[in-house]
Amino acid sequence: MTRSGVRSSLAPPLFRKPPPGGFFLARRQPRQHRERSFRIAGTAARIRACMKKTFHALLLACACAAPFVAPARAASVARVDAPTMEGLEPAHFAIGGRVATMPGSGGWTWQWPGLYFETAFAGGEAVFEVGAGATILHVEVDGRTAATLARPAPGLYRVSGLAGNRPHILRIQAATEHQAGPNHFGGIFLPAGSQRLPPPLRERRIEFIGDSHTVGYGNLSPRRECSEAEVWATTDNTRAYGPLLAARYGADYRINAISGRGVVRNYGGMAADTLPQAYPYALFDRSERAGDEGWHPQVVVIALGTNDFSTPLAAGERWKDRQALYSDYERAYVAFVRSLRDRYPAARFVLWSTDLFGGEIRAEVERVVARLNADGDVPVTYLPVAGLQMSGCHGHPSLDDHARIAELLAAHIETLADRWDE
Repeated sequence: MTRSGVRSSLAPPLFRKPPPGGFFLARRQPRQHRERSFRIAGTAARIRACMKKTFHALLLACACAAPFVAPARAASVARVDAPTMEGLEPAHFAIGGRVATMPGSGGWTWQWPGLYFETAFAGGEAVFEVGAGATILHVEVDGRTAATLARPAPGLYRVSGLAGNRPHILRIQAATEHQAGPNHFGGIFLPAGSQRLPPPLRERRIEFIGDSHTVGYGNLSPRRECSEAEVWATTDNTRAYGPLLAARYGADYRINAISGRGVVRNYGGMAADTLPQAYPYALFDRSERAGDEGWHPQVVVIALGTNDFSTPLAAGERWKDRQALYSDYERAYVAFVRSLRDRYPAARFVLWSTDLFGGEIRAEVERVVARLNADGDVPVTYLPVAGLQMSGCHGHPSLDDHARIAELLAAHIETLADRWDE
């Protein structure tokens, strides 16, 4: 049994060791059994060696290719009116991001942004189950968006219209933010006659830690003035700089970011966990710690400080003046990065910030990086980002801004030696 109580001994020998990306292959049994098991993926090298032996391995190679070949026909997605699990078998799928298991009913729950579920199979259709929650899901088949589901009703959804004689990759990814409460996912299932294939496990891995800039807050909006509902509808993390950068490198990724949160102070002095306080947990209510043991990114990108400094101190806050806030921010940010270094000892760290608010954020992040480099125990570099339009909701980065940030980060990462070493 694993720490979370999930059986891992059910996996065949090839899949006993955790994958380098820290993804697990999730396998949910049919609903009547009310139990779940996880298949742990083997290393990429062992998978490649096995793939050379048989025709089945050739299918796996196609399934793991990135980018995937475009589908021969358009896929469609529709809710199943009379849902039944009869004739369906659970697919093997990878989960990109933090989840908590759902005791009793099966499935997974999540709250951090940017989560994705990904499977590979050969067949003409697949079914996935959405549980309670308020989310926007992009359903992609072979690299193309087949549907976008806004606030999908709980139930089963069928992806159909696929060529049945070839492998496919199905990816279901969350677009918007979920601070109000968690969302639920019941799994991916295949009809009889389909061939289950291991999902892609990419050798490069990047983690993004930050605030609303990393979330992609209001990045689809054509104007700065937005209602709360418009912010929710126009936030698309899949088009934020993190996933854009990961796609450039063919990397798996995690987004650990919450809008409005800072290192020691949230936006406007808001009372809530800061990002370092929320970081250890899978859900924002602290009900379950994040199971990150198998996740080992080579690059960690962090952008924190906007919410600490973008508003003036108010009466009743614990800092007597700005200088006291600076000191507390620098101390806490250094400690947070060091804790991440302990978690990911082989990773390279990139801290970035804008030049907004008179350069205050930039100056403070530069001091943090200088302190870390002076101690010499964390391989950290700094990237200043200037010239953003900030035309999204409430003055947040636009789609063009996110593309620029991704380009600048890519150019910066290219200068790092041994950036993709294990």
